[in-house]
Amino acid sequence: MSEALRLTDLIKTYREEGAVLQILRGAALHLQEGEIVALVAPSGAGKSTLLHVAGLLDRPDSGEVAITGLPTRSLSDSERTRLRREKIGFVYQAHHLLMEFTAQENVMLPQQIAGVARKDAAERAADLLSAFGLSSRLQHLPGKLSGGERQRVAIARALANRPALLLADEPTGNLDVGTSNVVFEELLRVVRDQKVAALIATHNPELAARMDRQVVLRDGMLT
Repeated sequence: MSEALRLTDLIKTYREEGAVLQILRGAALHLQEGEIVALVAPSGAGKSTLLHVAGLLDRPDSGEVAITGLPTRSLSDSERTRLRREKIGFVYQAHHLLMEFTAQENVMLPQQIAGVARKDAAERAADLLSAFGLSSRLQHLPGKLSGGERQRVAIARALANRPALLLADEPTGNLDVGTSNVVFEELLRVVRDQKVAALIATHNPELAARMDRQVVLRDGMLT
């Protein structure tokens, strides 16, 4: 089994109004292919910072992020962007769908940016959306979808380019309890079917317990 993500001794600080805030203090983690890990921590502990660094959206002050075995610290911005596009999928608490595009078009777009032919992108989008029970909603605009349906589309979009790693920041946090449970079960099912490694931040201990293991972010370190 190959390694999808390795974080080594991550340090990340921010300066705010003259004060230095150390968010990560040597955080370390590894995820294997197909492993689903819960990232648990209270609000303000640095979960989003960790996910941004792990997803190459931000650079650590020191330490290393390796994606599918490739160290990224010395990569240029363009190389990081390409790696992020090819290997990493992101899901946020807010769906961030493009409201003028249909559900299918939203899932096609990242594929077309990556150079996939429109016909192939449309087929992949339809297959993913069907896996989330949205086969009858392909041509619906986001404004015509429920909150749970919009988040399903966002998850499908994150998986569109067959990433090795999925990073999710409270992906069902904006949904009611019943819808959250359903969407989360579908997320786990599809991620396992696709054999994607996933690091999923959640406040919910019940959701965390459904994953393969849990890591806790406390005082800038992972345990």
